Amino acid sequence: MSAETLPMKPRSAWWSASWVPTSAAVGLVLLSAFLFVPGRVVAGQPNMAELWNGAEIAWQEVGPGIRESTRTGKPVVMVFHASWCTSCKRYRQVWKDPGVVAASKDFVMILVDVDKDPDANGAFSPDGTYVPRTIFYNAEGDVMTEMRGKDPAYPHTIDLDDPTELRTLMQKAGTKRSDRPDDRAEN
Repeated sequence: MSAETLPMKPRSAWWSASWVPTSAAVGLVLLSAFLFVPGRVVAGQPNMAELWNGAEIAWQEVGPGIRESTRTGKPVVMVFHASWCTSCKRYRQVWKDPGVVAASKDFVMILVDVDKDPDANGAFSPDGTYVPRTIFYNAEGDVMTEMRGKDPAYPHTIDLDDPTELRTLMQKAGTKRSDRPDDRAEN
């Protein structure tokens, strides 16, 4: 099933309640497919998380991450990568920075291997499916459009070697958060 056929709004407010009732059947089919794909890890971290400092950053897959953001009100940092991508290999080192690790605690961290999850790669691509790309979403599912890198051709590519740009964007996105998890009722 391609991303275009999913009854949801992938580029803005993709996990809002407005699409949930219309997608129950599709959700069950996708969940069934997800659970029964050979070699796919159902619980734990996403593919290659250990290479992205998974020991210190709580990476999640798309579905569980969206549910957590909805439940807690935390914004999302969604990182798209590929095993063959040399720029991604460089970018992995940025995630070992202590300031980035500390800032990650205020976000739901979603890691997407574009080869293992091509539907998510296409669905969450406001300006293309290039890698690596780092997209900030608020808890309502809207792209935080002001959270961008310096390259206008690839605005969701953050500095590959220096963690300063990523830390700054994470701090800025964290201050835009209107709802802290401590203020929300547990579901």
